[in-house]
Amino acid sequence: MTDDATGPLDLDSHVDVTLWAPDVVVLFHWLMELDFDRLPVSHKAEKQALTDLLAQLDEWALGTTESDLDRAREIVARNMGWE
Repeated sequence: MTDDATGPLDLDSHVDVTLWAPDVVVLFHWLMELDFDRLPVSHKAEKQALTDLLAQLDEWALGTTESDLDRAREIVARNMGWE
């Protein structure tokens, strides 16, 4: 895996990902409901990566309410190009 601008991808670096706020709320609440012990994974690193993502989303979305989730779901669902 390489990055065309810098050569070999630095897997020790951090990546900044920009997400739409409604997506963060939906993902956060979905991840909070998952039973990570029953999640089908090919490698334990996949479960860890989702746990790391949840920790990052938690920093922003922890105080969101069910009402926030309902509104975020409506916003995200109306912008779906597939269903």
